[in-house]
Amino acid sequence: MRHFAQPFKRTLAALALLGLALPAMADTTVSDAWVRATVPHQQSTGAFMTLTASTDSTLVGVKSDVAEIVQVHQMTMDNDVMGMKQVQRVALPAGKAVTLDPNGYHVMLMKLKQQVKEGEVVPLTLEIEDARGQKQTVEVKAPVKALTTEMPMHDHQHMH
Repeated sequence: MRHFAQPFKRTLAALALLGLALPAMADTTVSDAWVRATVPHQQSTGAFMTLTASTDSTLVGVKSDVAEIVQVHQMTMDNDVMGMKQVQRVALPAGKAVTLDPNGYHVMLMKLKQQVKEGEVVPLTLEIEDARGQKQTVEVKAPVKALTTEMPMHDHQHMH
């Protein structure tokens, strides 16, 4: 029994040291998440939230079961014309809150599988990558808010 105990203790000690040597995974918190409700047959909507990462990180992807296509977009201004473009990454500087809102970066849920109604909850999976390339997924349950909630400017641009 003694021959077994020594290697076992050494293995446990090595595993404990290895665990201490590995840096802790970056932690990203999500607050104020919400999704804008849709009308019947509407094909897309937006998701909004505030992200705060404990270390320099990057939002590299978002998934949701309610839409076939989920992308991160950014509002742009080009010669006084507002537009939207897809971005592959959003920087999350350590300790700084980054807001995804209707007038900046935001998540677009496109080719919706069904109407998104006020009072429902939309599941979102965020993929975060830290400066070392380690990936973390953050599960978000975003409540659906009324269509009239803080309408983004790009919904108004041709409604004069």
